[in-house]
Amino acid sequence: MSEKVENQEQLNKIIAELEQKCADKPENVPAHHHLALVYRKAGRIDDAIRELEKCLELDEQSVEAYINLGAIYFEQGNLDQALAVNLKAVKVLPEMSRAHNNIGLIKQQQGDAAAAIAAYEEAVRHDPKLTNAWVNMASCRIMAGDFEQALQAAKEAIKLAPDFGMAYNNQAVAHYYLEQYREAKEAAAKAQSHGYQVDPRFLQALEEAQSA
Repeated sequence: MSEKVENQEQLNKIIAELEQKCADKPENVPAHHHLALVYRKAGRIDDAIRELEKCLELDEQSVEAYINLGAIYFEQGNLDQALAVNLKAVKVLPEMSRAHNNIGLIKQQQGDAAAAIAAYEEAVRHDPKLTNAWVNMASCRIMAGDFEQALQAAKEAIKLAPDFGMAYNNQAVAHYYLEQYREAKEAAAKAQSHGYQVDPRFLQALEEAQSA
């Protein structure tokens, strides 16, 4: 029996146990939430959504259910629904930094750089160690043309996670637009050394800028 089949059988067993637990204790919010997460892992997205909605029906203060439901909607490209549930999360728990970061991602995807940056700033205000928010803020500030601030955000991310390739990539791009080509090349090399696939077009543009 292959490892993949064994893993699937184990997953099916867990699902069956959780389904039974939810049937026995239909008001148990953590059980429904756990089942939703396992459904999502198994690729049963509609079932995961149903269970997360059940969590919120039982407890409209369930912030983690909002967060996970928003993540599914975001993956599906349903940005309006993803935004709505993350806004509900921060209404319940204003200091929920992950929800603010998610709002930033959604706003960035929608092309609203100013709103995205504001959301990322709120995320790091509540949790200065939220690396993803710093990385996302750097990307968004590059998009907005705020290259000095993008560079600082990338450096904050690197301080928190020295092996985060995307942070070095953002640092490289910010240096490039600031015409700091040597620093950009060094940062791009670090991004690659940490497994990040730097855009070949960027590397070519950097080489051309250095040799100009």
